[in-house]
Amino acid sequence: MNGIDWNFLRGFHAAATTGSLSAAARKLGLTQPTLSRQVKSLEDALELNLFDRVGRKLVLTETGADLVRYIDKMADAAQSVMLFANGSPKAISGRVRISASDSYSAYILPNIVAHLKTKAPLVSIEIVASDALANLHQMEADIAIRHARPEHTGLVGHHIGNTTADFYASTSWVARNGLPSGPETLAGADLLGFGDTERLATMLRSLGFKVQPSDFRIMSDSSVVVWEMVKQGKGVAAMVQEIAAQTPDIVNIFPNKAPIVSPIWLVTHKELQSSPRIQVVHNLLAQELANLVTPNKT
Repeated sequence: MNGIDWNFLRGFHAAATTGSLSAAARKLGLTQPTLSRQVKSLEDALELNLFDRVGRKLVLTETGADLVRYIDKMADAAQSVMLFANGSPKAISGRVRISASDSYSAYILPNIVAHLKTKAPLVSIEIVASDALANLHQMEADIAIRHARPEHTGLVGHHIGNTTADFYASTSWVARNGLPSGPETLAGADLLGFGDTERLATMLRSLGFKVQPSDFRIMSDSSVVVWEMVKQGKGVAAMVQEIAAQTPDIVNIFPNKAPIVSPIWLVTHKELQSSPRIQVVHNLLAQELANLVTPNKT
């Protein structure tokens, strides 16, 4: 084998990342038979089986998956040249997966992604609505928004600043129940909980709230579900200020109490830092998030 046509590699990469020859052909502006010949030519040149054909679907073999990772690096190198030559994020393309909590994914990221698309229109953004640590450890996401410093080997964090959270209820709930007299009465205030209520109660007690896990009478593993119940007047829950600020008819029920402070970290894999598409999205995402949260002044 004297050499491999880059077009064959590009065609294979498009088929692998889109999952079908028809989608890959549309992406590259080729006919499907042409792309099919390119993939077959690459397999013949390498004397390897890169795909298992299951009906009309393409399923990467283990060897094919390994090759995709190598071509990713080649594509990143090519895009680095384009970024250097053009000096603009508009030249960068490819998919970037952003992981965030379900509430951030639903209420914050849509506007941010819209801004990203105006600055890097060729980049495809996938939102992973989960803040499970496995998203990054298992390479299920490229960039993550987290509330804790990354400690896992191979991850790099950028502290954007601090967000704050307060307890909120709808105006209709307050009209029916009045404002609680203080944090000590929170347990009897239709308290809504999400996630690990044991850990949540422990955290709130450290802040002076007299709350037990059993005080959360309605719970969900989704903060979006809980926030929707707050909006509908079903109870009281904590929420970060950048989400509460854009929600109409919501009242901070303890306006004189110091808010709960939580850091915002932008986390990615160390090995992805040199990728142009990751760099571009990371930097633009950092700018957008910095406009939302209180900068760290310490």
